[in-house]
Amino acid sequence: MRQLRYVLLVVLALLVMQRSAQAHLVTTGLGPVYDGIGHFSIAPDDSIPVVALALFAGLRGKRAGRGVMFQLPLAWFCGGVAGLMAHREPFDPLRCVSFLVLGVLVAADLPLPDLAVMALGVAMGFMHGFLDGAGFQAAGLGKGMLQLLGISAILFVLTPLVSALVVSIRTYWVRIVMRVAGSWIAAIGLLMLGWALRLKHY
Repeated sequence: MRQLRYVLLVVLALLVMQRSAQAHLVTTGLGPVYDGIGHFSIAPDDSIPVVALALFAGLRGKRAGRGVMFQLPLAWFCGGVAGLMAHREPFDPLRCVSFLVLGVLVAADLPLPDLAVMALGVAMGFMHGFLDGAGFQAAGLGKGMLQLLGISAILFVLTPLVSALVVSIRTYWVRIVMRVAGSWIAAIGLLMLGWALRLKHY
């Protein structure tokens, strides 16, 4: 019982201690490139829309999947560089738009042409990259660009893996499961948007 009290006191002391906050910065100890990979891995507001886009591209076929594989990382990096050089804080609830749009597209299995899917990937990549770049400003231009390079690298690996998995699926009920997942992603985006706007209002 006494040991439990000591543990609780230590935990309480750690919670009370003031520490400097660094939004969007993840330190892995392995360098800025791995910091970028770590940031993406623990940021569901980035990773979930990427998975949703890869699912949608896979539902549309091989050509759309290949296009997104190349264009999404490039657009993310370019948007991130623009965000690093931005002089004003962006409207962060924009991330919620990706959840809503991509979730609805996956749920509806909308038959968009390949070029439209690729354009969607470019738009989403640039927007999320810009928001990440704005968050990386505290790390400096050089380290920020390396972090963006890490994110682009993991995007180049993750996107084709998910898209190829979807393309290879021929069972109808599995596609239905993916569409249900899309509806959940859209619902999460709607909740996130409402919460973000509420915080902005207050």
